[in-house]
Amino acid sequence: MASHRVFTSNKVFLPTGPSPATIEVKQGKISAIHLEVLPRTAFAGLNDEDYIDAGDSWILPGLVDAHVHLNEPGRTEWEGFATGTAAAASGGVTTVIDMPLNAIPPTTTVSNLHEKLEASKGQCRVDVGFYGGVIPGNEDHLVPLAKEGVKGFKCFLIESGVDEFPCVNEEEVLRAMPKLAEADSLFLFHAELDCGALSHSHAEPSPSEYSTFLTSRPESLETSAISLITRCAEQHPTLRTHIVHLSAASALPQLRAARAKGLPLSVETCFHYLVLSAEQIAKGDTLYKCCPPIREEINREALWQALLADEIDFVVSDHSPCTVELKRLEDGDFMKAWGGIGGLGLGLSLLWTEANRRGVGMERVVQWVCERPAKQVRLHESKGSLKVGWDADIAIFDPELHFTVDKSELHFKNRSSPYEGLTLTGAVMHTYLRGERIFSRATGFKGLEPTGRLLL
Repeated sequence: MASHRVFTSNKVFLPTGPSPATIEVKQGKISAIHLEVLPRTAFAGLNDEDYIDAGDSWILPGLVDAHVHLNEPGRTEWEGFATGTAAAASGGVTTVIDMPLNAIPPTTTVSNLHEKLEASKGQCRVDVGFYGGVIPGNEDHLVPLAKEGVKGFKCFLIESGVDEFPCVNEEEVLRAMPKLAEADSLFLFHAELDCGALSHSHAEPSPSEYSTFLTSRPESLETSAISLITRCAEQHPTLRTHIVHLSAASALPQLRAARAKGLPLSVETCFHYLVLSAEQIAKGDTLYKCCPPIREEINREALWQALLADEIDFVVSDHSPCTVELKRLEDGDFMKAWGGIGGLGLGLSLLWTEANRRGVGMERVVQWVCERPAKQVRLHESKGSLKVGWDADIAIFDPELHFTVDKSELHFKNRSSPYEGLTLTGAVMHTYLRGERIFSRATGFKGLEPTGRLLL
């Protein structure tokens, strides 16, 4: 680690807004910020290679992706720590929070967490935190997991798709809540609830039609789940609760009402819900399948308006890849294909492309992908902002570079993605973790060893 390194740019995104600035880094921490571009000659004794002038490229905080499935151990043919964190670094992400599934075993006990930590050793190119899981019967494991340092606990209110992580009912949610309140933790919900609305048969002529799948996961599944969540949360009003991957804009009035009552309820959405829409999904193109589903264009626009109005707190990838075979591309069966989107590393470019088109500045994007997710997982005193004393996690971003997503240039393990072929604006040129380069767009990871830490 360099003892002293300097970063400078004509536009640095600080908590106070964008400004010409020079950032000094010592021992991996930001030691000083000067609100001007200082020349190399201002730093006597600094090695030339430690003066990094981004010029007209922008300096951003490293992103915090608070919803990623790394799947190791147990399903490393889907994803793993090495490839998943490499993909994150390629997109300016310096911190990811790993979901409790789809690894085997899931993160539902302390011993299972320790298996995951052991599997991660020496592999992580970015910093990694972990969520625990709430499943039937594991309520006595929640406080011990919280003491181990997990950042929160996720449950499903509908079947998760993997046998080792079953869903919970309302009674089990209420048993978990006092435990999580005792631990001063966070309760995350996959908010879909089958109250008889879920179609278990093919209502449309063909399972290869996207409309067949979309009809099977109506918005009412999300609104029913959020009704249950808020009903339970009212009995434990100090417990922080969170809706992961909101898809249905029709649920927004419920969320407004819950917050109006003072409930500490937050909500995220995903890049794919803000970029993609049902109308563009071709017959049999199962790469677009995820749960809850990508909905119509009018819904996408409503999500954008909610994000701009601060009714949605932040944006995540929900990177949930699988093998190509499980996507069933040969027969195009949406009803049987695995539901999950691969896209880790593309999020900043995806969001900036859409934001820029709408006249939304990068300072808002930084809130959505850096500052607020860091606060959500209580890393906001070291991550998510460029401040003196914080980790020198930095992304250098060219806001005008245009590129077309090519699977050969992706870094996650199974590179099939619905984003392939999209032309995006803005690209990460370099990523730094604690002031050390961990990715370069020109040279990738050549000569760079994994230096990520586990955040417990």
